[in-house]
Amino acid sequence: MPQPRPDPASLVERMLAGDRLALARLITQVENRTEAVPAIMRAAYPRAHGAYVVGVTGPPGAGKSTVVDRLIALLRAEDQTVGVVAVDPSSPFTGGAVLGDRIRMQAHALDPSVFIRSMATRGSLGGLARATGDVIKLLAAAGYAWVLVETVGVGQTELDIMKLADTTVVVLAPESGDAIQTMKAGLMEAADVFLVNKADRSGAPALMAELKFAAHLQYTSAASPKDIDWEIPVLSAEAQNNVGVKELLAEARRHRATLEADGALATRRRARRGEELKSLLLEEFRAKVERAVSRGELGPTLEAVLDGALDPYSAAQAILPVLRLESS
Repeated sequence: MPQPRPDPASLVERMLAGDRLALARLITQVENRTEAVPAIMRAAYPRAHGAYVVGVTGPPGAGKSTVVDRLIALLRAEDQTVGVVAVDPSSPFTGGAVLGDRIRMQAHALDPSVFIRSMATRGSLGGLARATGDVIKLLAAAGYAWVLVETVGVGQTELDIMKLADTTVVVLAPESGDAIQTMKAGLMEAADVFLVNKADRSGAPALMAELKFAAHLQYTSAASPKDIDWEIPVLSAEAQNNVGVKELLAEARRHRATLEADGALATRRRARRGEELKSLLLEEFRAKVERAVSRGELGPTLEAVLDGALDPYSAAQAILPVLRLESS
């Protein structure tokens, strides 16, 4: 007979006691958005605030996975525990993904103080899977001091990393395109640190010069709201040769110290919790609407809209009072 599945509470207890298999199973439930997710997150939440989250983003081919791999090595050399969330793109046709980051980071796969999880976006925009925020909390609750989040290299839709990371590193390569395109994509607003990887290639000095000019312009601009005194540093690296990554970690730590000294880290995390609540409410409301439609509760109004007899705006005003917000 098949063994019964362990209940969420026991899995969380095992995770808190250091059981990596329990952590992996909990992450799977969170990824699949099972009915157990609210209970899992309620149990994990009190312990889910200790990790420092570093986002690593940028266009395809810039070397993000190699940068993350080298950061893991540096942190482990200091006996720091590291959780990694590597978000891979899903196929729009099959929903599957090539979860290759664990292959690229295989040198750390057997280290009990490193936990690496690849995730698929499953159609989520913003370069992050919808469940990524919950997975970060599980890793924090499991006791990982650092959580590194590598996002899908899809350019303009990557900015959701700002909602999750304490420090965001934007990795670029000389061949990844004009720095001006980077500015247009909004990565100036996302970046806390710029890293020009593959800096031995032609075009690296010009890219760095453009980024430094743009970063200084943003720093001195009165139009850019600032909660800390921080000019985005522009670093060079050859991550494949382990050059420049130590300086990157030092800048991430300097950014963390600046946030903590000014009280901005606590303020940002407070605002993030508010945004998370709003997102969760919207998600729950959408699910409730979909359930009501599938049950036929909105039948006459929906049919009137489909037939063109009623406009969607009037229909929405008629439906809202009918929907109750309590869980069902």
